[in-house]
Amino acid sequence: MNDRQTHRIRAGGRTVRIQRPDKVLFPGDGITKADLADYYRAIAPHMLPHLRGRPLMLERHPDGIDGPRFMQKNTPDTYPDWVRRVEVDKADGTVCHTVCDNTATLIHLVDQACITFHRWQSRTGRLERPDRLVFDLDPSGDSAEDFETARRAARQLGELLDDLRLTSVLMTTGSRGLHVIVPLTGDTDFDGTRSFAQEIADILAARDPDRLTTAVRKQARGDRLYVDVQRNGYAQTAVSPYSVRARPGAPVATPISWDQLMDPDVGPRRWTVADALDQAATRPWGDALGGRRALGPAGRRLAALR
Repeated sequence: MNDRQTHRIRAGGRTVRIQRPDKVLFPGDGITKADLADYYRAIAPHMLPHLRGRPLMLERHPDGIDGPRFMQKNTPDTYPDWVRRVEVDKADGTVCHTVCDNTATLIHLVDQACITFHRWQSRTGRLERPDRLVFDLDPSGDSAEDFETARRAARQLGELLDDLRLTSVLMTTGSRGLHVIVPLTGDTDFDGTRSFAQEIADILAARDPDRLTTAVRKQARGDRLYVDVQRNGYAQTAVSPYSVRARPGAPVATPISWDQLMDPDVGPRRWTVADALDQAATRPWGDALGGRRALGPAGRRLAALR
């Protein structure tokens, strides 16, 4: 139950306090912290499977989306003991990431004004072995024509992955583009996974060089779409499915089916906190994430294609 008078939400057997529930986080839309908590509590059954066991980077906006943004990796000591943490290596030591395994943790993080959840591609226990591969199809602009380029690139990428017998799913980012996600068995480390993804991206860009590029430097891209595979490195993150983005309208990074890709009404910010739950209820990915594949056989098929 959500008790607005005492500002508490019951979640997963715990009562989580929402401080300053009437704090407006999206000024143009009047969306408050309590509204955001209500969304995340409702979407939790669909979102938590994509978060469990994964180190997170938390995008916090204590003064709303028009105020300063904080990208938080390290878990503060003030977090409750029941919030799970994982200590991971970094270049000059370690960092203690938050892990969100349950609804109570999700709501607690919303209370900390976390709007967007960015997740690792690997899980605790096998941090060096990613079980997701992510292609970020990032247009140079924000027009309808720019998104058409992303739509076309996603279709081309999906066909190439099919040729390699790799399962893939599709997600709007809630920002400008699309993510194509490949579930993996985790047999390959981050370096090998990113190298494989780079080969795929290079092939894709070579087939459509006027519209697509793999140039890391923005100045070299021009108005072409960037096929970004950098999120596949160790400690790199990608936005989680069903995360709210810190943009006017509170758009949501939303899984879609491949059939929906060509729907002219689908754009990068098609779904918001108002209707993302309806889309989630259709199970747009079905059981596709269970179709995990090893990269070894796919690499051999890729070599044959080349």
